[in-house]
Amino acid sequence: MTRDLQAGMEAILSAAPVVPVMVIERVADAVPLAKALVKGGLPVLEITLRTAAAIESIRAIMAEVKGAIVGVGTVITPAQMAETDRLGCAFAVSPGSSPLLLKAARDFRMPLLPGGVTASECMNLVEHGYSFQKFFPAEPAGGAAYLASLAQPLSQIRFCPTGGITLESAPRYLKLANVITVGGSWMVPKKLIEAGDWAAVEALARQASSLKG
Repeated sequence: MTRDLQAGMEAILSAAPVVPVMVIERVADAVPLAKALVKGGLPVLEITLRTAAAIESIRAIMAEVKGAIVGVGTVITPAQMAETDRLGCAFAVSPGSSPLLLKAARDFRMPLLPGGVTASECMNLVEHGYSFQKFFPAEPAGGAAYLASLAQPLSQIRFCPTGGITLESAPRYLKLANVITVGGSWMVPKKLIEAGDWAAVEALARQASSLKG
């Protein structure tokens, strides 16, 4: 019997209409930032591997933030997949896919959300067992109109569009039958993080958590 490579992914992505995409520069910000997001109704967190603080931030959030479903983003190598699987992350997200990454993902418990944009990329991912995919970069790649055009020929795929999405544009994606949630960073602006204004972050998270298509 073939193993479900995305076991649990549907439940994770269905938990909230928006997945915050977090770029954490200082480990000290990780826990209060995550607590504000979870309290605001966004429990599923994507912490990108774009900073030196990312791994320690993931460890801290997983240890200290009750209710957080911690995922890791910008996973592009088998080594990153292995490291974050050892940490016990709930899921991994890649902006795209590669033969090496897809091969490595079969060895880990942690489910992968790989990125697809073109019909051929998306079909290839389906052949490898991925019916949940990231659509990145969403806005530059054609936005909600483009995703809507993929819904009928590729009806077995459900997407998490990410990239350039805002509070105003998110509902256009969420109303699509082939979108399960959206990724965004508007509720975690750098200026609020630097100021430690966690109440403002919580308010933005609460606004995002109430979005509907």
